[in-house]
Amino acid sequence: MVKNHLKRVPVPTTWNVLRKQHTFITRPRPGAHPYHLAFSLNTLMKEVLRLAATTKEVKRILKEQEVLVDGKRRHDERYNVGFMDVITFTKTKQSYRVGFTGKGKLTAFAIPAKEASKKIGKIVAKRTSKKGRAQLSLNDGRVLVVDKDEYNVGDSLVITLPKQTVAARLPFAAGAAVIVHQGKYAGQTGTIDVIKDGEVVITTGKGTLSTKRSYAFVIGDKRPALTCTP
Repeated sequence: MVKNHLKRVPVPTTWNVLRKQHTFITRPRPGAHPYHLAFSLNTLMKEVLRLAATTKEVKRILKEQEVLVDGKRRHDERYNVGFMDVITFTKTKQSYRVGFTGKGKLTAFAIPAKEASKKIGKIVAKRTSKKGRAQLSLNDGRVLVVDKDEYNVGDSLVITLPKQTVAARLPFAAGAAVIVHQGKYAGQTGTIDVIKDGEVVITTGKGTLSTKRSYAFVIGDKRPALTCTP
């Protein structure tokens, strides 16, 4: 049986939380994002955005206000929120996107109101249905069914929320703007220089780095299509 609580010391290093001030932290429910790329809505509101001081306050906000995650209202303080998710507080009309700091720590940062209805998802798998339509599996657990099979694994899609329609395709190719979302270079942004086998060389503002191809997340053709960093 999975426990509701979690001790702070062994939490993933990507979590930007204080580890010694308190003993426990809210365990996120299993969800669309892997454990190291997500935290609970409770942790997000209390320790990242600092919109509440206690879990009781978080529960009251979730009950009395409309808190949207990717355009859908959520009531569970343990709901799993992760990389690239959009959180909107309808009462204050403020929206935030979950992303990385330059040091590889998960955080949430304010985004313009016009971006609250869009997010970027990475294609991690693709298959063809019996009717010949392409099924695209994204990094956040979504499965999109499209008529034209013009997408490749590794490409990213700008999708609208909450309807989940494809607004734009961001190909995984040389010159594309990317953010590294896993590994020791998590949080670094730049453009793809060279793609070779399972590796990719990225040019950043501080030089170049080489990482796994699967760690590079396309966020734009030449520049970011949306606000993806603090």
